[in-house]
Amino acid sequence: MKNTVFTGAATAIITPMTATGIDYEQFARLIDWQIAEGIDAIVVAGTTGEGSTLTDAEHREAIRFCVEQVAGRVPVIAGTGSNDIAYAIDLTKYACEVGADAMLLVTPYYNKATQQGLIQSFTAVADASTKPCILYNVPGRTGCNLLPATVAKLAEHPNIVGIKEASGNISQIAQVAHLCGDNIDIYSGNDDQIVPVMSLGGKGVISVLSNLMPAETSKICHDYLEGRTAEATAAQLKYLPLVDALFCEVNPIPVKAAMAAMGYCEDILRLPLTPMEDAHRATLLGLMKEQNLI
Repeated sequence: MKNTVFTGAATAIITPMTATGIDYEQFARLIDWQIAEGIDAIVVAGTTGEGSTLTDAEHREAIRFCVEQVAGRVPVIAGTGSNDIAYAIDLTKYACEVGADAMLLVTPYYNKATQQGLIQSFTAVADASTKPCILYNVPGRTGCNLLPATVAKLAEHPNIVGIKEASGNISQIAQVAHLCGDNIDIYSGNDDQIVPVMSLGGKGVISVLSNLMPAETSKICHDYLEGRTAEATAAQLKYLPLVDALFCEVNPIPVKAAMAAMGYCEDILRLPLTPMEDAHRATLLGLMKEQNLI
């Protein structure tokens, strides 16, 4: 069995922005609040953090700043994957140097590699890393599906310790669990599947919902792990309408709107993303009011 990076809920944290760059004052405030609320880990510069439209300098600084602000209180997982594997290697080396606890490596997007290409690509990045690596399978965004047999092969690498599974395909996730056993930790990449994935042996979730509700999202995971499955299931279903609203437009458009409403950022995104449509925003804010978030 490999060392587990975290158990419970990790927030795929937004990157607060101004019109001219990253708002580090708000970023620090958000990080501190997340930790105070009991989140189990933080993922910086991932999909929800708009890592794909951060400049190289911003991407590096966001990772360094997050590590410094967290100051060892919870694990920091740096989004360092790319469709350019040479760049992913370079960014991974940097994240290791500045103290990130683990890497999150998305499947190469747009290029749409073969399974052999994925094995070679992830192996190259993991070889360059001095920290554990978590694979990230999100075919709806990348056009590339990391198949269970490929995950099993990659899990033989000592630095590849986990997978964020956001395919939405429970049967595929079950196959990963069957083939890999204790050789890899599985995390749900979808907030509407936390309990289902944990029922297959998953260790938790890398979450968008936890930007708004860190304590509640972590509690779902720990309730399940500690045998309070009925409570975990009830909470999973209770928050389902809010989760649906957070994904009614492409992530992170809705969560940026939500966090702006809570006072943790401006509702500013990088093109091609644009602010949430008014009708969707009204639904989201209404559901947030029901949960006493605003």
